[in-house]
Amino acid sequence: MAVPEPWASLLDAHPAARVARVAEQHRAGYRVCERPDILFAVESPPEWQRARLDPLERAGVGDWVLVEDGHIVTLLPRQSALKRGAAGEHYRQQLIAANIDTAFVVCGLDDDFNPRRIERYLLLVRGGGVEPVVVLTKSDKDGDVDAALVALQPIRDEGVAVHAVNAKDADSVAVLLPWLHTGHTVVLVGSSGAGKSTLTNTLLGNERMKTGAVRASDSRGRHTTTHRALLPLLAGACLIDTPGMRELKPTGEEKPDRAAFADIDALALECRFRDCRHEREPGCAVRAAMDAGTLDPNRMANWRKLVDEVAVAAVTLEARKAADRRGPRGRRPG
Repeated sequence: MAVPEPWASLLDAHPAARVARVAEQHRAGYRVCERPDILFAVESPPEWQRARLDPLERAGVGDWVLVEDGHIVTLLPRQSALKRGAAGEHYRQQLIAANIDTAFVVCGLDDDFNPRRIERYLLLVRGGGVEPVVVLTKSDKDGDVDAALVALQPIRDEGVAVHAVNAKDADSVAVLLPWLHTGHTVVLVGSSGAGKSTLTNTLLGNERMKTGAVRASDSRGRHTTTHRALLPLLAGACLIDTPGMRELKPTGEEKPDRAAFADIDALALECRFRDCRHEREPGCAVRAAMDAGTLDPNRMANWRKLVDEVAVAAVTLEARKAADRRGPRGRRPG
């Protein structure tokens, strides 16, 4: 596997250490690889065991680390990071995968199909500096591919590739090969039952990942993938499969106008007033587009919701950074 550069100073500080990549993360430690087909267990540094440590300071799947004598000695700088706001009242960021080139946003063409949820995924993916590709699975079933493509036309207009595939058919998923070349890392994200594990098995060429049937009532599946894992593909890329995510909270670092809503941002620039809220103001180009039927009101509502969520998360993120700078009990470190 190609190792990103430059890490010269860290390598010089640990001359006896070897570079490895995290393939699996477990409570008791990690499994890492120096070559795609050879994994071995290592222990994490003692400081990573501290309860108050920011989770982003620990290695995650896809991270590059230096290992020595069965221990990780340091985490190497990330090239990209796919994150989300962790569930719960207290603000935290959760690392989904690191050093990713492309994210396959997997969505089934059954009751799982939801353009608004796909837009939310695009917000997180692009916020992490990762290229998104939308993969619509179950094209062999009753899903209406043409209707789905029409519903996703706004994000296709923004340059996001959208492909409908039969995840069980190697010939069908071959359309994804341009993103699976040597040295490339792809992560699969999507809800449970979307077909991520089935797609992974087809790309691997074997039934390595456990799959399960979805419920007929809502097309949702159980979490057949229970942990993130980095897997080498014959095409030369590395693939990271992830458990289905029920909650997709922004981190506060995203830019909605640059993520999946460039069309709305462009319309807003044509409004008469720069501070237009796109409600009842005269000369509002966004309202005019909705009235003309060229802008989906549901898409606009999702934009509003995500903008508000990102704004709240951004304020909370800054407050947390300020608290961390002050140190315990409000004392400034010094």
